[in-house]
Amino acid sequence: MVTQAPAAPPPTPATSTPVSAWGRLQSAPHHVVPLTQPEQVGSTLARTRPGLAHGMGRSYGDVALNPGGTLWRTTGLNHFIAFDEANGLLTCEAGVLLKDIQRTLLPRGWLLPVTPGTQLITVGGAIANDVHGKNHHVFGSFGDHVQQLCLVRTDGSTLGCGPTQNPDWFAATVGGLGLTGVITQATLQLRRVAGPWLEAETIAYTSLEEFFHLADASEADWEHTVSWIDCLAGSQDKPGGTSSSARGIFLRANPAQTTPHPTPKPPAERQRRMPFVPPVSLVNRLTLRPFNTAYYRLHQWRAGRSLVHYEPFSYPLDNLLDWNRMYGPRGFYQYQSVVPRAVGHGAVQAMLQAIRRAGEGSFLAVLKTFGKRQSVGMLSFPQPGVTLALDFPNRGARTHKLFEQLDAIVREAGGRLYMAKDARMPRELFEAGYPRLPEFLPYRDPGIRSALSRRLMGS
Repeated sequence: MVTQAPAAPPPTPATSTPVSAWGRLQSAPHHVVPLTQPEQVGSTLARTRPGLAHGMGRSYGDVALNPGGTLWRTTGLNHFIAFDEANGLLTCEAGVLLKDIQRTLLPRGWLLPVTPGTQLITVGGAIANDVHGKNHHVFGSFGDHVQQLCLVRTDGSTLGCGPTQNPDWFAATVGGLGLTGVITQATLQLRRVAGPWLEAETIAYTSLEEFFHLADASEADWEHTVSWIDCLAGSQDKPGGTSSSARGIFLRANPAQTTPHPTPKPPAERQRRMPFVPPVSLVNRLTLRPFNTAYYRLHQWRAGRSLVHYEPFSYPLDNLLDWNRMYGPRGFYQYQSVVPRAVGHGAVQAMLQAIRRAGEGSFLAVLKTFGKRQSVGMLSFPQPGVTLALDFPNRGARTHKLFEQLDAIVREAGGRLYMAKDARMPRELFEAGYPRLPEFLPYRDPGIRSALSRRLMGS
């Protein structure tokens, strides 16, 4: 049911300020309008459109940017509304951080089923990008656990939707990049847990064949599976070869079913900060190989089973604030693709070969598989297959030349790129990778636009 918003309140204070994405590729002025009162969101949007919802700014590319235009800051919509402790149903405003949900409700035996590699994002952002974690083969993506959401359109109207109520609007909004309206609240289904501990295992591997064997063998018995891969290690394999030397560290874990005795101490929260932006990227040809070698050797030495707290396992970079500064004043790109499992080995091998030839390595390289699940959202990123995520310092034309080679591999494999992390995907690759785009477009709010929508959808 659609309801009209109340009469317009006094103007919301707004400021014009430079805003950049997490990749720090550009900083452009935006007219920032804070949203703090749910009942006033509709009138504020109608008065200040066109604009775009903006939360914590942790998207890497331009999906949450609107240069020269309006950003509706949602972090002020940060209240819990209701919690059904018997069934684990939480209703909260869209600006609530995943971290606050986890830490507030863990003592009561509940956690979010799906979180990405950081918990410093908002509920609205998690829905709009349909984020995924290390347990896709078990729990799917974030949108699979949204029971209801409230969507405010820029004409001032409000729409409720969910898997059974207005399911078409729900499918457009989950993974819809904030382009169907502003999410103001959501009801989430949490999962019951015995505590914060995970029974984990670390395994070093030395080839892509070994990685895929570990990934396939772990799906039935392990909830969390992920690997770090040294994208600069290994020989220059010939295209079409059957062997691929690629060392890495495979991590898998299950929630501990009981609280261990004696109970280990939770890790101390020692938040550090990258205090400045160095004049050049600290990620370069001089540092990458030594770092990757040291990282591999350290985790190879630590291989085996252990009991770990969920936070350092799931969010290893959250205690290093502003870590994105290490890439220097030109910023960095993240390139994350997913390709079908049937061609995954060859595609990943080809991408690693291209990266080695270019000498453009990454130390934040993550390789993992997605389960055989179809996503809720029309534009959701996860699909059955294998996903590779890499960070690259911005070196201008040289970096873009490498991206063109990676694009060609992804296109030929029938894959797609992750829009939450993209800043330069060609439009034709976007249209090929997201075949439900024509189905999505009628649900767009004409009063919402982003840098990404202008780049990939023409407006």
